[in-house]
Amino acid sequence: MFRMGRRRRRRGSLRAKAVTLTTVIATAAGALALTPQSASAAPNYTGDPVLYWNNVLLGAIRTAGGPPGPISRAAAEMNAAIYDAESSYQLRWHTMTSDPYLQAINYPALLEGPGEEERLIGRTAYNILLKLFPDQTTYLDNKFKERFGTNPTDFDLLDATVVKPIVTNMWNFRNADGSENQTAYTADGKPGAWLPTSYPDLPDPGCTRASDASTPEWGKVKPWALTSGSQYRPSTPGTYSSYDSLLASPSYAAQVEQVRSLGAENSTTRTTDQTAAAWFWANDANGTYKPPGQLLDITARVSRDRGLTPYQNARLFALVSVAMADSAIAEWDVKYQTPIDLWRPVSAIREGLGDTGWKPLSGTTPCFPAWASGHAAFAAAWAGIMRQYFKTDNITFTASTDEPRSPVKTRTFTSFSQAAREEADSRLWLGVHYPWDASDGLALGENVATWVFSHTMRAAGS
Repeated sequence: MFRMGRRRRRRGSLRAKAVTLTTVIATAAGALALTPQSASAAPNYTGDPVLYWNNVLLGAIRTAGGPPGPISRAAAEMNAAIYDAESSYQLRWHTMTSDPYLQAINYPALLEGPGEEERLIGRTAYNILLKLFPDQTTYLDNKFKERFGTNPTDFDLLDATVVKPIVTNMWNFRNADGSENQTAYTADGKPGAWLPTSYPDLPDPGCTRASDASTPEWGKVKPWALTSGSQYRPSTPGTYSSYDSLLASPSYAAQVEQVRSLGAENSTTRTTDQTAAAWFWANDANGTYKPPGQLLDITARVSRDRGLTPYQNARLFALVSVAMADSAIAEWDVKYQTPIDLWRPVSAIREGLGDTGWKPLSGTTPCFPAWASGHAAFAAAWAGIMRQYFKTDNITFTASTDEPRSPVKTRTFTSFSQAAREEADSRLWLGVHYPWDASDGLALGENVATWVFSHTMRAAGS
């Protein structure tokens, strides 16, 4: 029903994208009788509801853990659904100014009760999160009660008219999208090819066999806006198409030496500030909000600084989340679906150079190929959306981290691109990526952001 091509074609009007709800809602008197107590018993509508539910999402991510691809997918699913719910609200009041993601529901103007916008956003977010994180029901129920003062199972007329159709549409749209593919990875088995990064002095029990490689099929997941995961696939590192030619090249040798020097645990060339930045952007371990979560947290900080409305926030978070989700798909296409599944620096230095005592600053290394950097792609996709949304790159903001090893909890930047560049470079300083991983990841993420911003959820007149 919701083919990708249909979403990319510009329709004649915003109202033409709305779907008229055909369900008959008894009578106005009956609707009044069924109006939920939650509409009048909501004691804590403090702050923007989009920001509230994104903070709930971060809590769920910290508990769930896992690789960044599924996390970015969850963020896109929730925020795109929130945006469609908010678009439905704006359509109902004739104030919709940008395309919905999938569709806006043209629901009847009955007696929905007070807090209509708040309830649409909250009940949509809750139901999506409950499907995504079914083992966190207690946490999600408590966050719902904290916001509304009632149980999420209490009757609400908006569930029937808007929330259920939107949640169902989103769930059906992402059903069988390839995200459940658990096919194990088979290593290329050549010098230069990725291999598990657990060593006796750098133990990683989750990365001891080739089959431990994380989400090797994620590059085949159906994109949210791109035409395919390979749409912006870069050339192999340094344009080398085989492991032999790559390892024999001066460019590769220079790349390894840079990370060997700057990314070592005991580096004498890495500055104190670079070390701080390396840890600030890490967020690799379970228990943190991971790279997509950190960028969503920064988005919320910028939003508060700029005083955005719920409608503005719904669109911004949906754009950011969709761009990051597609960047994950495109980035994992690079990691696993290209001729070079590049080994990590720790393997290049220990196996290739024989320097068995070298340790990365990180201590452990993500369990998937190096090229290209997921952190860099996420950061560039985020920065590209932020720059295009606000129509400027030069906005000063303060970012935070929940990486427990970070010596600082905040860093201030004067532009989105400055933050993205530092996050990309931080992976070199942490000792887990080569310089071209960062540069290629940045280019990929920027391309994804431009495509997403120009092909979906567009403002009227754009």
